[in-house]
Amino acid sequence: MRVSVSWLREYLDLPADLPAADLEQALVDLGIEVESIVDLRATVTGALVVGEVLDIEELTGFKKPIRFCRVDVGAANGTGEPQEIVCGARNFAPGDRVVVILPGGVLPGGFAIGARRTYGRNSNGMICSAKELGLGDDHSGIIVLPEDTPAKPGDDARPVVGLDDVVVEVEITPDRGYALSVRGIARELAHALGVPFRDPGLAPAPGATAEPAYPVEVRDTVGCDRFAARMVRGIDPTAQTPGWMRQRLTVAGVRSISLPVDITNYVMLELGQPMHAFDAARISGPLVVRRAAAGEKVTTLDGVARTLTDEDMVICDDTGPVSLAAVMGGETSEVVASTTDVLFEAAHWDPVMVGRTARRHKLFSEAAKRWERGVDPALPLVAIERAVGLLTAHAGGTAGAEILDLDHVRPRNPVTLPVDLPSRRVGVAYSPERVVSLLEQVGCHVTRGVDRLGEDPGTAGVPAGGADVLTVVPPSWRPDLTDPADLVEEVVRLDGYDRVPSVLPTAPPGRGLTWQQRRRRAVARSLAERGYVEVLAHPFVAGSLADLLGLPADDPRRAAVRVANPLSEEEPLLRTTLLGPLLGILRRNLGRGHRDLALYEIGAVFHPRPGVGAPPAMGVDRRPTDAEFAAADAVVPDQPRHVAVVLTGDVEPAGWWGAGRPAGWADAIEAGRAVLAAADLPADRVEVRAAEHAPWHPGRCAELLVDGVVVGHAGELHPAVLAALELPKRTSAMELDLDALPAAPVAPAPTISGFPPALIDVALVVDERVPAAQVQQALVEGAGELLEGVRLFDVYASEQLGAGRRSLAYKLTFRAPDRTLTVEEAVAARDAAVARAAERFGATLRGA
Repeated sequence: MRVSVSWLREYLDLPADLPAADLEQALVDLGIEVESIVDLRATVTGALVVGEVLDIEELTGFKKPIRFCRVDVGAANGTGEPQEIVCGARNFAPGDRVVVILPGGVLPGGFAIGARRTYGRNSNGMICSAKELGLGDDHSGIIVLPEDTPAKPGDDARPVVGLDDVVVEVEITPDRGYALSVRGIARELAHALGVPFRDPGLAPAPGATAEPAYPVEVRDTVGCDRFAARMVRGIDPTAQTPGWMRQRLTVAGVRSISLPVDITNYVMLELGQPMHAFDAARISGPLVVRRAAAGEKVTTLDGVARTLTDEDMVICDDTGPVSLAAVMGGETSEVVASTTDVLFEAAHWDPVMVGRTARRHKLFSEAAKRWERGVDPALPLVAIERAVGLLTAHAGGTAGAEILDLDHVRPRNPVTLPVDLPSRRVGVAYSPERVVSLLEQVGCHVTRGVDRLGEDPGTAGVPAGGADVLTVVPPSWRPDLTDPADLVEEVVRLDGYDRVPSVLPTAPPGRGLTWQQRRRRAVARSLAERGYVEVLAHPFVAGSLADLLGLPADDPRRAAVRVANPLSEEEPLLRTTLLGPLLGILRRNLGRGHRDLALYEIGAVFHPRPGVGAPPAMGVDRRPTDAEFAAADAVVPDQPRHVAVVLTGDVEPAGWWGAGRPAGWADAIEAGRAVLAAADLPADRVEVRAAEHAPWHPGRCAELLVDGVVVGHAGELHPAVLAALELPKRTSAMELDLDALPAAPVAPAPTISGFPPALIDVALVVDERVPAAQVQQALVEGAGELLEGVRLFDVYASEQLGAGRRSLAYKLTFRAPDRTLTVEEAVAARDAAVARAAERFGATLRGA
């Protein structure tokens, strides 16, 4: 929110010489984030003057309309002659007074102004818009000064347009909606600086009359618990918004529209009460405030026809909805250029309803922003009185004596606060008198007494029979104060966060990384060293992902956790596999021109626990019990940590050195082996065998097992999945459950032999359905202790071997720790290995 200091001074006595740095520090100390404090006098340098347009020549022959203007700038240019300026804006005419910056001046952003020739004419300076002066975002036309502006041509334009002021821009947190107003910020500064505060929200306002200002029926008093209205008849429809009001709206970033609408925006900024102005002549019949019927439509002021749901609230007349309540008015009842009778409405709406409506319709108006953060329900009559007074003062007309006020606001519930709770929670000694004084500054009504029961839920540790407590009734403008913890925060905030000691807890002696953390780092390092690039994907997925991956109907990965408040309604579920988001990242990189990709991610997947019910409601006034923690943990979904890789394109690029090698299913399987090796699992505990598992190709899929338990799958993805996700053919992937891997065994120190090895190759012919890993295991078992290593280096099939047969060639390495092996010993060990393979799988030596 942006607000000028001159506006704030109307409600508190700021020191005249208050430095901007002190003003910023005061707000920061109160927990209000200051985006900027700008002295507008320093934003524009050089001659910025008032000019009067003498005549305009329309230039033709260009792509856009161009105007050559002669502007009287008095003696500001040193000659007294009219200034010649080329301008593209069309919202002014001869006789209008405008703001001119002369050559040598510099606009915000360092934009220097000089004399130049453009569009065939000499242009000496610039006629300025609000955006060019840094006063707002409106760049649709230049600033035309009101007729009642006392400045004459050549006068300094800074005080005329508000560039002699200081503008404060603050970012308001969601719990402090009251600060989205001049009233709220002024109150905060009064607390911080210790100066008097004149609350405009306490201005006298007449109450409801027996005869309503307009017939209104509120059918849902939960969604709208207060509705006030008053009529002003016979206004001058040509009345212009006064310059001082337009200036303040511009500084706040609000575009001036018409006097009645500007007044509602002005009152909203001043008091924090959003309002709406109806053209009474365009309303047909009584107004009804109700929930919308599903499918009803209303065209809002932005020209969009919106389809409503039964959670939205609307204001209707006999023709149907004329306003999307609390968010934006409707076209059919808006104030227009001919409006003479205005019905002002100020209400109080349910923040939850407004927030959901704004998000559903993607309509984040200034009114909705305030409603969802909480608005003072005591303001409607004050706001209407203020709006009526401004309208009649500047547009004439007669304020109706009838006032409508349908008030169903419930009184605030008192909060019981142990008087020593702030001291116990924060570690600063606050006297009871200090606590009471600070809470009363906020506007709370505080009474002190003794809790004889000592059983207040916020008084853990207070002995029964005599707890000194405060009964606090928060003010109407602070809907965020509902618990003792909120009141403690207010005490600390107003007393000063700088008084809270910064005491770091003593760090316990560390034990380094856990074995699970070391394992994850080892896996990540192993994959990175093999050329894989780590990515971090969002864990949110669409409900259609399971169908895209071709998961069977009974696949447990189809059961997903739905997020209660998702970032996007298109992706409301938590992932049950890493492959969906990872393949999405692969597709995005392919779409940006990358062709050879090898990606990996280590992250959690989420599996719901069916039938566990809802989590227990836990407050903030005390530490939850162990039983409550256990009940909450029972609802939390299982979150095993997985690792996944995806590959496409070439693993080895082609070049002058020869042909490249495309990535394939074998590379995905090798990535799985690398992960298991990095997890320090011995090769004899790892098994790889053929499998069928979505979303992999049924003929090119392997499952990875550790101690006979399946821990992952790898291979080439199914062609249907690749087509659905628009991915290249032969794209391969691997996914493995890291949490399912057992802890690595204690590795014995290796025996290192200084004697030479004996290398023997064997080629075994076996049935093509026999896994190579099982043949290798048989060779290891048969060879005995002399076998140091075995590696598959060739797979061969031909008609000579016979149908359904293939040759597996292994390189066997034999070595003894205490001697050089003889040929006879090596051959005997080889024969024993081959015999075991023959016994188990019917293997025969190729060529024998």
